Amino acid sequence: MTRHGPMNEFCWMDLKTRDPAGTAAFFSSVLGWDFAVDEEDWRRAVKISAGGDRIGGVSDLAQPVYPPGTPPHIAFYLAVDDVDHRTALAVANGAQVVVPPFDAGDQGRIATLIDPVGAALSLWRPRGFAGWPVSAEAEGTPHHAVLTCEDPERAREFYTRTTGTPLGRAAFRKAAPAPAGTDAGTAASAPRWELALAVRDPDAVADRARAHGPDLVTLTGEGHHRVVRLRSPEGLTFQVQGGGEHDPVPGR
Repeated sequence: MTRHGPMNEFCWMDLKTRDPAGTAAFFSSVLGWDFAVDEEDWRRAVKISAGGDRIGGVSDLAQPVYPPGTPPHIAFYLAVDDVDHRTALAVANGAQVVVPPFDAGDQGRIATLIDPVGAALSLWRPRGFAGWPVSAEAEGTPHHAVLTCEDPERAREFYTRTTGTPLGRAAFRKAAPAPAGTDAGTAASAPRWELALAVRDPDAVADRARAHGPDLVTLTGEGHHRVVRLRSPEGLTFQVQGGGEHDPVPGR
């Protein structure tokens, strides 16, 4: 039976990396994620699990399907009711199509876009699998998605118009000014979606990350509101916050 999760929420991610083994070792050590080949998938894709719940996959950028020089990044998938219709609305509201809507076999229908503020995402109508669990308490499970950009209100309005409703479990934040001498078009400052994860002890997560390199962690806030930003050695980033999955989404 086909099962669909909530529409208009991010529900899956794909870690696109040139170092699959190193990426798995880092996030397994720091977040406790499990990386394993899905024996039930004819593609034998590597899937990521947190507490037994599948939350994402891994793609090797060395594969010929990816253009040479594609940088490591994380692709995020937003569940929608109708990929073709929502793609048309997205374009009408200022988005650019990177990959037009297509049927991805038994995975569902997908399209990849660049939104008007410059962040990439994929629209996904899942088929048979709805993505990560909405209600989960396992360590390192997705809590909410964050888009940091120069015009968060424009971004918020775009997604509301495209999906027909405000996004679930998403926050839009104003980007800090780039340091003097920084190219605004660099990957570090470019608008992008980032996933916030719920953990019991952000400080312990930070300590484990620092064991891989002192520059792989930044901290903001205090106590229950402490937020840790992790950066893998390859540059894949996540936010980590204390508290449960049911805590309110900050900065809505």
